[in-house]
Amino acid sequence: MKKVVLTKKGEVSSEFKVIRPSGALKGDVSVPGDKSISHRAAILASVASGPSEFSNFSPSLDCLSTLTCLEALGVEIQKDGNRVSISGKGFGSFRAPTEPLFCGNSGTTMRLLSGLLAGSNFEVTFDGDASLRSRPMDRVLVPLSQMGLKIVKDGPPPFTIRGGGLSGIEYFLPVASAQVKSAILLAGLQAEGKTIVIEKNPTRDHTERMLSAMKAPIEVALPIYDRSTLEGRLAKEQGADKRISVTKAGSLSPFNFEIGGDLSSGAFLIAAAVLVPKSKITVRQVGLNPTRTAFLNILKRMGGEVSWKIEGERCGEPVGSVTARSSKLKGVKIAGGVIPNLIDELPLLACLAACAEGTTVIRDANELRRKESDRISAVSANLRKMGVKVGELEDGWAIEGPAELAGAEIETFGDHRIAMAFSVLGLVAEGETLIRQPDCVEVSFPGFYETLERLGQ
Repeated sequence: MKKVVLTKKGEVSSEFKVIRPSGALKGDVSVPGDKSISHRAAILASVASGPSEFSNFSPSLDCLSTLTCLEALGVEIQKDGNRVSISGKGFGSFRAPTEPLFCGNSGTTMRLLSGLLAGSNFEVTFDGDASLRSRPMDRVLVPLSQMGLKIVKDGPPPFTIRGGGLSGIEYFLPVASAQVKSAILLAGLQAEGKTIVIEKNPTRDHTERMLSAMKAPIEVALPIYDRSTLEGRLAKEQGADKRISVTKAGSLSPFNFEIGGDLSSGAFLIAAAVLVPKSKITVRQVGLNPTRTAFLNILKRMGGEVSWKIEGERCGEPVGSVTARSSKLKGVKIAGGVIPNLIDELPLLACLAACAEGTTVIRDANELRRKESDRISAVSANLRKMGVKVGELEDGWAIEGPAELAGAEIETFGDHRIAMAFSVLGLVAEGETLIRQPDCVEVSFPGFYETLERLGQ
């Protein structure tokens, strides 16, 4: 049986990895703890009234950035492998950092901490790596400034804010973003009056679930459709507004739980099993929040043999297993309200489309141009290198398959999702696929290449 070869000598290299065609992928596997949930668990535990503990905390560099920033704010954190203990002392307990909070590559860290620190009466500067410095922060700073946050130094990172004296607002999200929603809710827990966030298209609801588990003053009003009327049927088809409201919190209850595996990481292994002939894998104990399973639904619509089952719940989050088998795929159209809950998996779906029969069209994904890289441009360029016919659109792609894939030198632009998506595609390409800057996968999935190798043995 052929193995995934990491480099020409089978060694780890900080500059590249070589992926060669793989034999069947088999077995059960787990993935690191959910990155989105780990961020939120750490941030909310820091303002809980007492100690909280989490197992299977994400080992990603992004979540390490969150922990490092919290420690700079005076939060007591103990780390033992993937177990994290945080001593929360309530709102208003942070100390002013002596240096800028360096968020690395993590937009989640920067945006959510901006919301959390909006209630603290001191100045703080946020900074990040070159990629994060290019990403939009106005979408968070604008609503927070409407609540009373003072922008001392505006613009892209580094920027400086001063918190304190917040008032609740009603805010309609102009861009579907769970990060922006969460930042406003975190500020709202420290504001006078009620804060209401309105979203047209559903986004990840990890923050709402966690706040409910901590007995926070939060209410979620879902749209109700009267299907007996034309108006109700149209609202159901077009989507209707979801309203999340919070009021000032006296305290938040500490909490302990095991974090489920990250489905966004598991998606790469699931895709590999679908593409590589005679493969069958099961991802165990993975998060199956319904705002995160759009990838599985789309993969099934493409003809992928994938099934999943909820087996329990942790802190309001459903957890279960996903089984995937090698499948023959067909092209589909992906657009509209489903896109916000697919945004991280779209580069991977574009790679799957290269192996699908017919044309796949992905639209309404402009947000991809504002991620760690311009993912639309990056995917287009790399697919063409591998022999795929792809039309680059302003907001997505039109991809014709199945292509006769040839190994190529892949430019990742330091983007973890580009690196992993094309590593998966390299498993079914002729010859060698060279992945540049492979260490970027540590941002979200440490051990990704080792996990692929184990499944191929």
